[in-house]
Amino acid sequence: MSIYSQRRAALTRALGDSVAVIPAARHAVRNADTEYEFRQNSDFYYLTGLKEPDAVLIIAPHREREREVLFLRPRDRTAEIWNGKRVGIEGAVADYGFEAAYPIDELDAKLPDFLLGTASLHYGIGMDERLDRLVLDAVKEARHRVRRGGTAPLSFNEPGTLLHEMRLHKSAEELDCMRRAAAASLAGHEAGMRATRPGLWEYELEAVIEYNYRRAGAQDIAYPSIVAGGANATILHYNTNREQLRDGDLVLVDSGAEVDVYASDVTRTWPVNGKFSAEQRAIYDIVLRAQKAGIEHVRPGRSYNAYHDAAVRTLTEGLVDVGLLRGSIDELIETNKFFDFYPHRTGHWIGLDVHDVGRYKDADDSYRALEPGMVLTVEPGLYVQADLDVPDRWKGIGVRIEDDVLCTSSEPDVLTTAIPKEIADLEAIVGSDALARV
Repeated sequence: MSIYSQRRAALTRALGDSVAVIPAARHAVRNADTEYEFRQNSDFYYLTGLKEPDAVLIIAPHREREREVLFLRPRDRTAEIWNGKRVGIEGAVADYGFEAAYPIDELDAKLPDFLLGTASLHYGIGMDERLDRLVLDAVKEARHRVRRGGTAPLSFNEPGTLLHEMRLHKSAEELDCMRRAAAASLAGHEAGMRATRPGLWEYELEAVIEYNYRRAGAQDIAYPSIVAGGANATILHYNTNREQLRDGDLVLVDSGAEVDVYASDVTRTWPVNGKFSAEQRAIYDIVLRAQKAGIEHVRPGRSYNAYHDAAVRTLTEGLVDVGLLRGSIDELIETNKFFDFYPHRTGHWIGLDVHDVGRYKDADDSYRALEPGMVLTVEPGLYVQADLDVPDRWKGIGVRIEDDVLCTSSEPDVLTTAIPKEIADLEAIVGSDALARV
């Protein structure tokens, strides 16, 4: 728990004389009385390590006592028989290192006390309507109490302005989690490649991949898996995963494991029958070269946008080389002609959230410089839609290649580098598992 205590201490220093109120996630209802599997709010988990719903963290640096307080569910024997053990009030102090803890039902009565003596409140309004009302009522009560002296919050701030910059720079402990998520993703993707064959259904391939994540130690998937055969690969967020894989098509798999609440995010594309056609190979080679060009720019001091620009230039040059675009490379980039084939950015931050927090630009609207400890994805792609004015032999080809890359003090560190992506490696492994033919 010392890691979480250190993070709370860092936030305490950054807050100055402001108070922060950080809620846990609530259990979301799937349908009727069935709930989705619980997943903790990332900000709350980052500061507490607690994986329970219905809790609120308060950090009040201006107070002499109870500067870090957790409100959470108390122990309840009957509830724990039905739904599992709770940390409880005593456990929050003894095991999680909080100065004090109270039942969550006491939050409305006690919160005004924590707001007295401060002029601002860090709380994210708009995420939880019920908690919003409770917090606003507490602010109103605190303001009423200080009419004859003292201070109460007069302004609201988004906690992420401080907290998300902390989360953007990954510690050694966080990177260990991300490396283990990458290792689980390796197990899943390689199993999927071995299992692939014509006639397999997208959902069968999805099941093979996600089963092997679990076998390798992952607790969950980081996001709903995309398993897109043939022209489905040209749908960027396709995740229906209900069609059959056909001989001669490619399959694009965008899927990553989650380990200890940290995400991996990986995309690989491979031929269903184990052999690339000439057109598939040409498109794949362009995307792979673009990805490698982008990764080379994940270095300290480089602009966040540099790796995107490098990938776009390589993609555009490749499209001209194969005749899918015509004209000057610079003009094609300047006029965004590549958008027909590549309509998205080349990556994003990754960490506790698959699309992780942190600013991409500085206050002057320029892209920020990369720094050691930042982790981002590099994921160029090309998608030849059926309605484009190109020869039919290119239509329906979709390729994306994605890795998770750590910016270090020198060379880029590709956390997911072990997952096959070279053409020869893919052709050697795809379909090699005879036991998958069931």
